[in-house]
Amino acid sequence: MKPHKHPEHTDNIWLALEIGNSRLHWALFIDETLYSAWDTDHLPESVIQHLAECQTLNDLLENIFPQGEFLTNTLPLCPLLVASVVPSQTAIWQIYPNTRVITLDQVSLKGVYPTLGIDRALALWGAGKTWGFPMLVIDAGTALTFTAADANECLVGGAILPGLGLQFATLGQQTGQLPLVEMQNFPSLPARFALNTTEAIQSGVVYTILAGIKDFIEAWLQLFADGKIAIKGGDRTLLLNYLQALYPEITAPLIVEQNLIFWGICKIIMGDSKEGIK
Repeated sequence: MKPHKHPEHTDNIWLALEIGNSRLHWALFIDETLYSAWDTDHLPESVIQHLAECQTLNDLLENIFPQGEFLTNTLPLCPLLVASVVPSQTAIWQIYPNTRVITLDQVSLKGVYPTLGIDRALALWGAGKTWGFPMLVIDAGTALTFTAADANECLVGGAILPGLGLQFATLGQQTGQLPLVEMQNFPSLPARFALNTTEAIQSGVVYTILAGIKDFIEAWLQLFADGKIAIKGGDRTLLLNYLQALYPEITAPLIVEQNLIFWGICKIIMGDSKEGIK
């Protein structure tokens, strides 16, 4: 997302960080407006320590934002809101001043279980509070997850399985004869009945994942005919293209939004009373 205006004359700028299994996902907000979102690789502790010593927001963004020069003002360091599924990284990032770690008890979903991932909870909360409940969120990331809540904002449940890249990597690394198939954007759907090993792996992984997504969507709509469905994650575009080719009828209602976790954080910290960051 490209910045759309300069954050001038505002006291309520805040930075969100989602620490994922593969990458860091960042968002810069002005009040409830998402100013910009971008990704970086995980950073070593020495770099995080350096960021903690930055004196201004500009200094910080110059180190983590690929186009940090868009900030023309010298702005003070702002709060950093962290949601993490990597505990070792969570501890390191608390070096940064004015850090607030978002935990499951801050998400107002009803009926959650203690080990529900904060990423799944926040994405569901962000989607539901933005587009309405009942809501099913499909996260096509390192893991492919399904997480749903009913009209009363109560967790219905979900499922977790390895994502595209992880399935390819597992077959290549945990078997003696199968090759490692690199995760890539195949220009079109692979042949269903393949005549070589590499394409057979592509077929097996891709078609079973697509069939699984279709099955979960159909089961969700049987439970809640008016239920909404949102999809996020790094493989979302590829999977949507494949689904459109195979099952176009189920892709039409899908809400495509990569920043659901950030919207979930935003809903929490702003609150219904619009009181701002605490």
